[in-house]
Amino acid sequence: MTATSVDSTRTPPTNNTTTAIVEARGVHRSFGDTVAVAGLDLDVPPGSVTVLLGPNGAGKTTVVRLLTGALPTDVGSIRVFGLDPTGSDGAAVRRRCGVVPARPALYDRLSGWDNLRYSGELFEVEPAALPERIRDAAQRFDIEDALAKQVGGYSTGMRARLALARAVLHDPDLLLLDEPTAGLDPESAKAVLGLIDEIAAQGKAVLMCTHLLLEAEGLADQVIVLDRGRTLVCGSPDELSERFWPRARVLIDAEDPGSLDRMRSLDFVRRYERNGVATVELDREESIPDLVEALVANGVRLRRVEPQNPTLEQLYFAIRTGQTSNQP
Repeated sequence: MTATSVDSTRTPPTNNTTTAIVEARGVHRSFGDTVAVAGLDLDVPPGSVTVLLGPNGAGKTTVVRLLTGALPTDVGSIRVFGLDPTGSDGAAVRRRCGVVPARPALYDRLSGWDNLRYSGELFEVEPAALPERIRDAAQRFDIEDALAKQVGGYSTGMRARLALARAVLHDPDLLLLDEPTAGLDPESAKAVLGLIDEIAAQGKAVLMCTHLLLEAEGLADQVIVLDRGRTLVCGSPDELSERFWPRARVLIDAEDPGSLDRMRSLDFVRRYERNGVATVELDREESIPDLVEALVANGVRLRRVEPQNPTLEQLYFAIRTGQTSNQP
């Protein structure tokens, strides 16, 4: 599947006094000698999308299972809606969560309709409203024509869409998604990402695990990079950009590309390279007008001046390698 992305129009949450839907402090979880999660601190505010990034084995799936109470912590505390998901309030927590695991379990001998009906009954959806909820969820993920068929005959993509419809059927306040677009075609994947943005815009919270960085681009309010159970960094994309991509980077082209080489001697230029189009790193963003002025004053006829913001993929690998753009 080709990764896709969505451009969010939401305003990211800014009220730091708002009680988080998810709060985790000092969480550790091991399986024998294998450390799955080590010292996780996490806040997921309402109206936000939090993205967990990391390679396979980083601990992303374990975090989801901890938040739903499917696993207890070894050390540390977790509160979801202010409740302990592993305690006596666990059922109340899970009723307000929609979960799409990496390998969702479905009832192959039942129809798609009966799978959704059974889930709606478990989540105590009002019986009179349940048929309409099923139709709306199925239509959202384009499976309404397959609802009468046994799920055992569904394709991988159809099963993934049914699992997503099941997760939103009861209108959850917290959506936990583990690789939600795996097995989906690009159109369906884009619909899922649009749903994530829509749910957050309604004031609800989304926590999404993925290794497809393009999917999280433009969607994530908070990014957490995990590696072997440990949190490498946590912050908004803008905060991570400032920390791991601190200098302004600009693409520049001119009628005579060779005339751009004189930029090397400018005091505020920290790095310069040219392969057709020139890439220049400046000491700060405010130096871009000075750069343009200096080039024009030297008779350079510019064709393109394009400031570059780092993609989430570039930030991720800068974080993973411990390198920043200001290193030689």
